[in-house]
Amino acid sequence: MIRKIIQPFYTAYVIVTFVITILIAFPFFALLSVGRDAAARRGVHRAIRVWTVAWLWLIGMPVRTLGKRPAGERYIIVANHISYMDTLVIFPAIKGYFRPLGKKEVGKIPVVGFIYKQVVIMVDRSSAASRAKSLRLLWRVVKHEGSIIIFPEGTFNETPAVLKDFYDGAFRLAINTHTPILPVILPDTAHRWHYSGWWKLWPGKNRAIFLDPIPVDGLTMDKLPQLKAQVFAVMEAELGKYERP
Repeated sequence: MIRKIIQPFYTAYVIVTFVITILIAFPFFALLSVGRDAAARRGVHRAIRVWTVAWLWLIGMPVRTLGKRPAGERYIIVANHISYMDTLVIFPAIKGYFRPLGKKEVGKIPVVGFIYKQVVIMVDRSSAASRAKSLRLLWRVVKHEGSIIIFPEGTFNETPAVLKDFYDGAFRLAINTHTPILPVILPDTAHRWHYSGWWKLWPGKNRAIFLDPIPVDGLTMDKLPQLKAQVFAVMEAELGKYERP
């Protein structure tokens, strides 16, 4: 009962602080993005990390990491996806530079879309050509820039299952580029912002739990199903230890 009374006021506070802080930060994002090259993207990435750390602390949703975070090495980072909060939590959680794979539609949102397009490799999952192009771009990032992060479920997991079936893309990329996979689970984000409603926000911790890296040395494409099943099993077992929203 108390939560139902307080939640609208808390949600309003979250929205107001988001709008104010993003508008204050926007000129810095715009200036940093002028070069439109790898150096500019790194600058924008650092600015996003500073903003997300500050804003999540301000709204009472600090990020806590468990396990060994990547530092220096390049990985194909894969995480479960169950909340809009996932895409914000990953910036404070992951040390170093990375680029996420994300939905093309988000790039159309005013202000947010501009920032999003500076660091995210966008894909239209309904288009085979767009998926192929995004994989080529991801390959270049892994080879020349840094880690990438993919939500292999593709979209929110709104099923009773712990995880949805994974797409092949992350595992195909890992094998092609000989880059180890780093699984990460986010057990709290749906408790902070439930996917069933934009107003379902509630403060609390956001844990990001890093699991052991999974090497892909010597794997060929015919081993992709086994690799995907291995990563799925590891993430499912760990995520199953935490309370579902």
